Amino acid sequence: MLGQRLRSVLKLPAGGAHFSSGSYDVIIVGGGHAGTEAAAAASRVGAAALLVTQKTQSIGALSCNPSLGGVGKGQLVREVDALDGLCGRAGDWAGIHFSILNRRKGPAVWGPRAQLDRERYRDFIQTELQSTPRLTVMEGSVEDLLVSDPDPDHPGRHRVTGIRLADGRSITGHSVVLTTGTFLSGSLFVGQSSSPGGRMGEAPSSAGLSRTLRETLALRVGRLRTGTPPRILKDSVDLSKAQIHAADREPTPFSFLNSTTRCKPEEQLPCFLLHTTPGVERVVQESLHLNAHIQQDAKGPRYCPSIESRVLRFPGRRHQVWLEPEGVTSELLYPQGLSMTMPPDMQLHLLREIPALRRVEISTPGYGVQYDFVCPTQLDASLQVKSAQGLFLAGQINGTTGYEEAAAQGLWAGVNAGRHGLSLPPVALSRTESYIGVLIDDLVSRGVTEPYRMFTSRAEFRTSLRPDNADLRLTLKGFEDVGCVSPRRHREVVRVRDTLQEGAEALRGLALSTTSWRKVLDNISISQTKNSVLNGMELLQYKDVSFEMLASAFPESLSPYMEFSQRLKIEAVYRPHCELQRREVERIQEEEAMTLPQDLDYLSLPVSLSEEVRQLLDRVKPGTLGAATRLPGMTPAAVVSLLHYIQYAGRSRRRRRAQEVGGGKPGSGHTAVCELN
Repeated sequence: MLGQRLRSVLKLPAGGAHFSSGSYDVIIVGGGHAGTEAAAAASRVGAAALLVTQKTQSIGALSCNPSLGGVGKGQLVREVDALDGLCGRAGDWAGIHFSILNRRKGPAVWGPRAQLDRERYRDFIQTELQSTPRLTVMEGSVEDLLVSDPDPDHPGRHRVTGIRLADGRSITGHSVVLTTGTFLSGSLFVGQSSSPGGRMGEAPSSAGLSRTLRETLALRVGRLRTGTPPRILKDSVDLSKAQIHAADREPTPFSFLNSTTRCKPEEQLPCFLLHTTPGVERVVQESLHLNAHIQQDAKGPRYCPSIESRVLRFPGRRHQVWLEPEGVTSELLYPQGLSMTMPPDMQLHLLREIPALRRVEISTPGYGVQYDFVCPTQLDASLQVKSAQGLFLAGQINGTTGYEEAAAQGLWAGVNAGRHGLSLPPVALSRTESYIGVLIDDLVSRGVTEPYRMFTSRAEFRTSLRPDNADLRLTLKGFEDVGCVSPRRHREVVRVRDTLQEGAEALRGLALSTTSWRKVLDNISISQTKNSVLNGMELLQYKDVSFEMLASAFPESLSPYMEFSQRLKIEAVYRPHCELQRREVERIQEEEAMTLPQDLDYLSLPVSLSEEVRQLLDRVKPGTLGAATRLPGMTPAAVVSLLHYIQYAGRSRRRRRAQEVGGGKPGSGHTAVCELN
């Protein structure tokens, strides 16, 4: 019955004959956060897309923690939404506990976050895919890639032309997006036992696909690990011994299209805070010899570690444990902070060392996963594999961790795979304009040595890249340059932009002396000795001055802009900081405009570079000078030498062109292999 419903809802073909002869602009492998965003984004740019996943009923499933957003991660969700992605609206529909993290700090580092109802989130994603034009979904296991000789007009050693399923069927496509998550040669670990798989209860992942990446495409592939905690029965927990944490009184939506969330303020569910005890540490130490996963060499997540890793790294310390609801009607709690891979009986023993969990019962034990990932320095800024035309990667296959990082990559890989399938040029996001740009640039320029997680500290221009202005930064670009934003969203952001500009002009038009302002507004902290003229935008920079205060004093001028009172306040506060950053942004953008050809031979380049730097550049093949400057081990002297060479090459090329236009002969000097755009 469920299979029939999904076949109808997701346009799942009944047979395989259609695929043996059909071809798609884009084929997306995997139905998690990266895969669903990639499929929807590719369709939005106009491509005919096929989403292939092992279990259609798992599309949009929250495979680990039932939450979305957070510090750094919330910024990614807002940016995905600004580009018309799915996860922000899904979070607003499925959220049951909304909060803004870092509220005591400045708005630039606020972290929108929500606990989610698992069933509501999955249903929303599946319903959205149902209404997505040009998208087909099928159930199947991808065993291999179809690989042919490259197009000689483009860089690359191979061209990927489709996929081969485990049942032998072949499906052709102009581009392929791999979003395999933990299913790329994945192995599950509980205690000393292991089994093939990427998620408990699902079919083993394909070893053939991993072999193709390693052997046929000659990609550098590594191994990472992650884990998940046991799920516990809510009725077996003594919540009176836990510290209750209520949601924000007024939920803040993720999506710029929503003014409210589905969950009403009074319907939100609380979370609960616990702490580990010395008994927890004792159980960890006693079970180490029974825990194969924790003894493995594969790198685990530093920022979301297992309880075993936390105890071994920080002995004698109390660790936080958050009990998070899994849904409105769910009987389960998710103990965030207690990811573990010891035997199930020891997991129960460990949990019961915490007072509130003395009588706890486990519904599903925790387990670990080890999986293959592709070293992301082999990708370009469009998330296409440099050496394999038409192959794009997104999500944990690139060495990241987290739903939000996966969704952001999936959207951008889907956009570029769709454009590639339609013979359109790729597009890139700069780290000066988005957290998505920071994420992708970090991956392709620096690579990973452990699962990558987004933090606000990774963004040099976080005062400009705030969660409140993601729509102004990205939606217009997404509509005009990328083609992934709907007319409806575009119309809304134009309205918002114009209204904010009018509101700012109205504020600047209110210019009074500080003496006059003190008379108009009681109890504001303008120094008595300060005697100058301030306009409304400048006055809003004061902490104790709100837009509402100014609007009450000047209703005719400001009341039309009350809808955006908070955004105008934030814009006023950060304007001086953004002005200071603008020159640095322009410098980086100039560096990003200096392209480096992928066929540049750094080993013989006639410039002063150390052998170490030459090998680094030859291995990574950065796409721009800006990307080269961020490579670990790239020295300032090497950057200057490379800059001089780019400038010289550009001048040489322009001189040859001028000579050719004027009828002269090119000079006999050094041939330019690089062009300054």
